[in-house]
Amino acid sequence: MAQNKMNFKIGCHVSIAGGVWNAPERAAALGCETFQIFTRSPQGGPAPELNGEVIEKFKDEMQKHKLSEFVVHCPYYINFGSGKPQTFHGSISIVRGELDRTSLLGGQYVMFHTGSGKDQGKLKAIKQAQEGLKKVLDGYKGSAQLLIEIAAGAGEVLGDTFEEVTELMAPLVKHPGFGGVCFDTQHAFASGYDVRKGDWIKQFDKAIGLKWLKMSHINDSKVELASRKDRHEHINEGLIGKKGFGIFLQSLQSNLKSSILNHKSGEAVPLILETEHDKVETDIKILKALRDKLKK
Repeated sequence: MAQNKMNFKIGCHVSIAGGVWNAPERAAALGCETFQIFTRSPQGGPAPELNGEVIEKFKDEMQKHKLSEFVVHCPYYINFGSGKPQTFHGSISIVRGELDRTSLLGGQYVMFHTGSGKDQGKLKAIKQAQEGLKKVLDGYKGSAQLLIEIAAGAGEVLGDTFEEVTELMAPLVKHPGFGGVCFDTQHAFASGYDVRKGDWIKQFDKAIGLKWLKMSHINDSKVELASRKDRHEHINEGLIGKKGFGIFLQSLQSNLKSSILNHKSGEAVPLILETEHDKVETDIKILKALRDKLKK
């Protein structure tokens, strides 16, 4: 990758049903250049063992399908803002475990939803989350990096504004295991950041800093700007639209050049779809076409 050129790899979330080693083949069949997985059930239960045989089989499948990068999403039940000690401490354990598991498999990033402060209010919940996230990274020496995902803003959810994300990041920024932020076009749109215009990236840079924008979930929105609802839609079937995504990618291309040295040499920025698989191949093709226009 040229030092003055920002590149993007486009992919989607794929299932690990039948074994994590099945994910690369599924991703390749959909036209993915990168992909996202859960390494365990997002709803609960024990994590499948990642022994030497499983890891080797997964890496063989990555090589077979010419895929070099993937990311991992933490389970949905994570809540660092919970007033229940069992949930809070369990969240620390699960996220740390996902970092370790992703490092074993060779993944780039692990992203998570911080949770909600509905039990005790946002101010207390954010302080608690900061302490919990420090514990996640305490003594961690793996290769996968932790990313905070921007939230859609429903209820007392944590991290729905750039300023709150900055607060959550504050205790982590000097730890090598912390990568930065997973942007999400639909979440940001629902929280009031209009990704169809260029202003959002200036706001992001001012509040957080572009060097911390490491990847994006790239989903259209079923709901209006600032609706505060998490509702994904297929590309160009929602309220962001194809034109809006063209502007979004152009903003990334133009502005991330200055922070490219903050990404590891040779790595592209992952753009991951989380839309239903009935039309995800079409979504991927649309985004690739928009991406490729930037190269001309």
